[in-house]
Amino acid sequence: MPAIYEHEHAVRPDEVDLFGHVNNLAYVRWLQDAAVRHSAAMGWPMERYRAEDHGWVVRSHFVEYRQPAFADQTIVVRTWVADMQRVTSLRKYEIVRPSDAALLVRAETNWAFVRMSDLKLTRIPEAVRESFELHSGS
Repeated sequence: MPAIYEHEHAVRPDEVDLFGHVNNLAYVRWLQDAAVRHSAAMGWPMERYRAEDHGWVVRSHFVEYRQPAFADQTIVVRTWVADMQRVTSLRKYEIVRPSDAALLVRAETNWAFVRMSDLKLTRIPEAVRESFELHSGS
């Protein structure tokens, strides 16, 4: 599988706020959904993390909103792992609108790897590291 994972999404009316465009929380949800789907596609679905008593928690998000999306538009969330340290991983994202190639969002999340049973930071296992090709990207 390529280092960049892409997920298409049709914007739902319930994701739109009073201003008529997608609410900022919906974008963050899309980022997280894409990260989870990418991980599953690389052989690490949530069930496997649970079985091994490990998983990821968010340390920080940075989101740059560049253009709005609206109900009934199709967007594509692209995500990739840009860096992996001892207990953290930097994941980057872009959200684009294919109809006009507009870049809607550029974002990154700093994830920490923890033992689920006590939420203590733990070293990222080699099996996890080997599953994700690093991509420098944007």
